[in-house]
Amino acid sequence: MKTIKAMSIAAVAALSLMSAASFAQTVSATSLTLDGAEAKIAAQAHQQNAQYKIIEASDGNVVHMTAELYK
Repeated sequence: MKTIKAMSIAAVAALSLMSAASFAQTVSATSLTLDGAEAKIAAQAHQQNAQYKIIEASDGNVVHMTAELYK
């Protein structure tokens, strides 16, 4: 009985992780400023009713920013 309960808990945990991970999407934007690039990322997230986490930003002549969208 304990084995069945443990397997059920593991299955539920795995399925919940899969549903959360199934939406993860990477987006990127470029702008002349950090604020501008983040505003573009925020707009993309808003369009998809998602939140975002910035995972990379670099600057030179322009700013390039990458973010991960999640719900």
